[in-house]
Amino acid sequence: MDSGQPQRRFGWQDMWVSPEEDPRAQKPVPGERNLLVTYLRDYRYTLRMKCSGLDAQSLATRSVPPSNLSLLGLIRHLTEAERAWFRRIMAGQDAPSVYRSAESPGGDHDDAVGEDAVVELAWTNWQAEVAFAEEFVANAPSLDITGTTAAGEAIELREVLVHLIEEYARHCGHADLIRERIDGRVGA
Repeated sequence: MDSGQPQRRFGWQDMWVSPEEDPRAQKPVPGERNLLVTYLRDYRYTLRMKCSGLDAQSLATRSVPPSNLSLLGLIRHLTEAERAWFRRIMAGQDAPSVYRSAESPGGDHDDAVGEDAVVELAWTNWQAEVAFAEEFVANAPSLDITGTTAAGEAIELREVLVHLIEEYARHCGHADLIRERIDGRVGA
């Protein structure tokens, strides 16, 4: 049945990089810490790839009404996730939310507007939180160290890493669909 829509064909021509040029890990990495760090690093890189080459307005484009999901909102949301898990829970720092407040509890997504300064600040904040997390994990004596959740429960660093991998994987899936809607780019 012809819907009147052009038929999309998936193939390497629509991908960001060919498998041979992909900088993400292509083979298993030995050791538990290395494995978890590599998966998380690769998902962080995937998020950057999904957002590359877009202007501020495109990054702030909402997926589909009534959803408030946008690529910019995902950057801001993942900044909050990195900050909460590594600074507050694992390092025990007093690190208030960057985007959320009592007045705007969904500020990471709701306030993600297509302005160059907002996008630049979002990337700066995200990079700072990723750098903190990477340094924290690299300096941790083992994955057995624990932090304390807001509920007062102990949680091991390894579980935090697995949780962040899951968080990025889910949101990179959202980013796939949002990016395809914006300009048709798929994959990777």
